Amino acid sequence: MGRLFLVRHAQASFLEPSYDRLSPTGETQAHLLGEYWARRNVVFDRVCSGPRLRQRGTAKIVGEAYRNAGLHFPEPVVMQEFDEYQGDAVLEHSLTRLLKNDSRVRELHQAFVESAGTSEQPKNFQKMFEAVIGKWAGGEIAIPGVESWPEFCARVNRGLSQVVSTANRGEQIVIVCSGGPIGVVMQRALNLSSRDTLGAVWMSRNCSYSEFLFSGDRFTLSAFNAFPHLDDPSLLTYR
Repeated sequence: MGRLFLVRHAQASFLEPSYDRLSPTGETQAHLLGEYWARRNVVFDRVCSGPRLRQRGTAKIVGEAYRNAGLHFPEPVVMQEFDEYQGDAVLEHSLTRLLKNDSRVRELHQAFVESAGTSEQPKNFQKMFEAVIGKWAGGEIAIPGVESWPEFCARVNRGLSQVVSTANRGEQIVIVCSGGPIGVVMQRALNLSSRDTLGAVWMSRNCSYSEFLFSGDRFTLSAFNAFPHLDDPSLLTYR
């Protein structure tokens, strides 16, 4: 029986000019995960990551913590299949129309704008983002040149099939990715609807990990959204 760990990237630089890099909090989260696993001698045969800086940066810091503890951590292999969905592009290309035609999105956007500079702004952005992405995943929004929800799910599943089909018996593998791919893998394990899959996406904390068991055609969930290494409440983040 093989074991697959999916790690959501540590906190990125939300609302900063360069979102796709780890924040200082994110760097701490990743370091703590590496230390936690190293102390428990969790050894991985393979490490993969998505292509984003925040994904690769998380894998790099986890690996550094292993090496500092005198343990081996395989060089991460970057796989495009575990990139996040194009949420920013969906928002950018659909928001103007939705603000004209959708009162709920307009209300959420107004709350986001009015909360600028306050602790409520990230929460209000997330509510607006979830509403827009829900429409995209439900097929209400189609943008030329932007990957659709079914295309995104198919891409992640291709990557997952590639990883598990080439695994040796009893291999332990970790993939550092994002909430979207984790949701799709949850969908595969539990046969979730698109709506329930998105619910799993929104629940995934930064630098949490989920564990799956696989053997042949069997692919099952063992743990979801675990974060025992983050015992300081200030390190519990979603973006």
